[in-house]
Amino acid sequence: MTSLPSEPATRRLGLVIDLDICVGCHACAVNCKEWNAGGHMAPLTDFDAFGEKPSGVWFNRIHTFEAGEGADGRTVHFPKSCLHCETPDCVTVCPTGASYKRAADGIVLINEDMCIGCKLCSWACPYGAREYDEDVGVMKKCTLCVDRIYNETLAEVERVPACVSTCPVGARHFGDLGDPQSSVSQLVAEREGYDLMPEMGYRPTNKYLPPRPRRNGSTASCASKAAQSEPDVEAAALANHPFLRWVDRLLTR
Repeated sequence: MTSLPSEPATRRLGLVIDLDICVGCHACAVNCKEWNAGGHMAPLTDFDAFGEKPSGVWFNRIHTFEAGEGADGRTVHFPKSCLHCETPDCVTVCPTGASYKRAADGIVLINEDMCIGCKLCSWACPYGAREYDEDVGVMKKCTLCVDRIYNETLAEVERVPACVSTCPVGARHFGDLGDPQSSVSQLVAEREGYDLMPEMGYRPTNKYLPPRPRRNGSTASCASKAAQSEPDVEAAALANHPFLRWVDRLLTR
């Protein structure tokens, strides 16, 4: 089995996704597909793309849900990809060392030359973030566009994952979540960013920003929650967020 780095990565590159403003346009998924069709994990196979039963490899998938009832009801678009967890079982179950976590930046990758397509990693991932490429018989996944974010031939503003660069509403943010002073870490702190299924204990790097409360006063505002001084009270308020509880129940079915 594969070991994780002996020391936790001090630099933890990842995404922060704002569920309040995501419009479900799928631009992130399409641009991800476009970039990675010729990138680090290329090609991304498609079968019967325009037929009755299309299938293929997508690193980003967007799920749309109706949450709440009556005046509190809303449509929520939920983008999902690899969360680059701090303690990922998808790595430790790999029998060949094909799946690995980088010590320098915390990114989880796959070495296709070592992958035997056993799918153990996909069974170990509770988020459904691993993709099996039937054409070449190996697992593939989001790389955070490592061939883009470290590409010095690109302008610095373009050295972000393809999904971030193309989001028309700015719902996706990229940065170092290991640095509490980074813009993404501060955004998570301000908006009470949330780990997806924290009870699993994988400590995902990627964070979600919950939808803001309605203005009709039916729920407490984020500002009022932030004003609470006791950490256990804040944690309880976050754990009791109705939408986040609902997503957790849905993904654990």
